[in-house]
Amino acid sequence: MTTTTAARVVDAVKVYGTGDTGVRALDGVSVDFPVGRFTAIMGPSGSGKSTLMHCAAGLDTLTSGAAHVGDTDLSTLDDRRLTLLRRDRVGFVFQAFNLVPTLTVAENIRLPLDLAGAEGDPEWIAALIDVVGLRDRLHHRPSELSGGQQQRVAVARAFAGQPDVVFADEPTGNLDSRSGEEVLGLLGRAVRQTSRTVVMVTHDPMAAAHADEVVFLADGRLVDRMTAPTADKVLDRMKAFEVPS
Repeated sequence: MTTTTAARVVDAVKVYGTGDTGVRALDGVSVDFPVGRFTAIMGPSGSGKSTLMHCAAGLDTLTSGAAHVGDTDLSTLDDRRLTLLRRDRVGFVFQAFNLVPTLTVAENIRLPLDLAGAEGDPEWIAALIDVVGLRDRLHHRPSELSGGQQQRVAVARAFAGQPDVVFADEPTGNLDSRSGEEVLGLLGRAVRQTSRTVVMVTHDPMAAAHADEVVFLADGRLVDRMTAPTADKVLDRMKAFEVPS
């Protein structure tokens, strides 16, 4: 049976520290990230959105509850198997592009596959290069690219191994608005054209409007969901967080 959920957390609790000084970053969050969908996670500063992404991606562990990638419960994996799962089944795009400066664009895109000793699918990688529009930059190094082009390389690298899910943490945070729009459009096309799954943390309503759905966190809890978001609707929802209760 094929799962329809690329990643999910169930009753996720994450506490940093102990006793009276403990901070409850996640407080019983349950959320699914469906296959072939682009989901944005939003909320005010300190709402737990980055913690949720890190725990769902296996970059951090939950205090209680469960996190799954596909049908795999991350809590059942030792460090080695968790590392292999992140390498083989999860892609990452961060605010900092994290490209290797001595490698070309082509080598940076292939880096996760080369580290895994995997050949990869040449047709998939060729199609990916066309989707991100970098065919004429393959032999350039990162220093010869604009910020937007570097982030496009990072997006292609994240998808190169055909992961179950790609997690993007503020992927447009270091880009100007035009480059940011290009990268967000690219993430959307990657979801639609390759049936991959993207989960993005963002504070920007314009960025969230590119997603199929937005989930909203506040004080470590899931408080709302919005399908077919627009920037105006997301902004209105975010403003509600600023109203004293």
